Amino acid sequence: MLTQALLVDDSRSVLNFLKRHIEAEGLVEATTFLDPVEALTCARERGFDLVLVDYEMPHMDGISFIRTFRALPGCADIPIAMITSRQTDDVKMEALQAGATDFLPKQPQSVEMTVRLRNLIQLGAAVRKLNDRAAHLASEVAAATRKLGEREEEIILRLALAVEYRDNDTGEHTLRVARYSRMIAEQLGLPARLCRDIYLAAPLHDVGKVAIPDNILLKPGRLTDDEMAVIRTHATIGERILADSGCELIQLGAQIAAGHHERWDGAGYPNGLKADAIPVAARVVAVADVFDALTTRRPYKEPMPIEVARGYLVENMGRQFDPACVEAFLLRWDEVVEIAGERATPFHKAEAPLTPIMASPAERRSPEAATAI
Repeated sequence: MLTQALLVDDSRSVLNFLKRHIEAEGLVEATTFLDPVEALTCARERGFDLVLVDYEMPHMDGISFIRTFRALPGCADIPIAMITSRQTDDVKMEALQAGATDFLPKQPQSVEMTVRLRNLIQLGAAVRKLNDRAAHLASEVAAATRKLGEREEEIILRLALAVEYRDNDTGEHTLRVARYSRMIAEQLGLPARLCRDIYLAAPLHDVGKVAIPDNILLKPGRLTDDEMAVIRTHATIGERILADSGCELIQLGAQIAAGHHERWDGAGYPNGLKADAIPVAARVVAVADVFDALTTRRPYKEPMPIEVARGYLVENMGRQFDPACVEAFLLRWDEVVEIAGERATPFHKAEAPLTPIMASPAERRSPEAATAI
């Protein structure tokens, strides 16, 4: 590939000489401009490997041109030589401070110009190769980082699905909670990266259930106080499983696992945190998790109609849930209905919300009990 040179001088004869001279060996392709402003416009649209610019020009002198050129994206390292017959120390110092690489004398047949030009051409080609190599390496690093991130996300999702399959035969609860959580986070105006991370970490909210015995986790009837105490350990266990990870997503998952059963009024578990003391990610997932738990069929209950579940969220704003999270959820209600899909029971078709499939009426769990696990 030919070295691309930008030549700027208000003298057409000088430009023609420079173009012939610099292209003589067939290694350079030169683009010439009499007007420095037009040259800068061109430089904004295409890349150059080398710049030669006159010192004294109308509209803009060479030093101002160099200073403006250096501020363009990708032009910080391009070799720039200023052509001038004024070789005073003050001019040289000002040009160097503006970003000049070298100086060329205005003596067309000088040996010095020939040697300096050859050196500048070699330098421009070398800088381009280094920049191309750096860009290639950056692209490879970005691709490798993207692949690592995708694998990290897949591992997290599969871990969450493995846990979910213990008490749900499809694992779809995990995915819906993730989608609801991202929706709430976006509506709250949280940073885009945090919204993404909440979406990816939300499926880990119940990872601690791997330690809960099946006879309690899958029990179709009412839980005893002792059994409820065992169920509630899943929040602390989940935090322990995920704690001290070097992965930021896992760290966020630990916050969610520990805090998604805390309550806005401080009456939750395991730590009785209140209001803003509960991590925002946990407050977001709490709304998503409870809504989906209420509207999902479980061994101990039929799904609650989505309108009734919505009413439960509204009723418990400021008590169980962060009011802002509930409001954000409701502002995206059309999306909620779409995500819930056919799995949710329409209100007008509901017959016996929260009626257990296998339990007697005396063993039915209340919404509070159903959402506490």
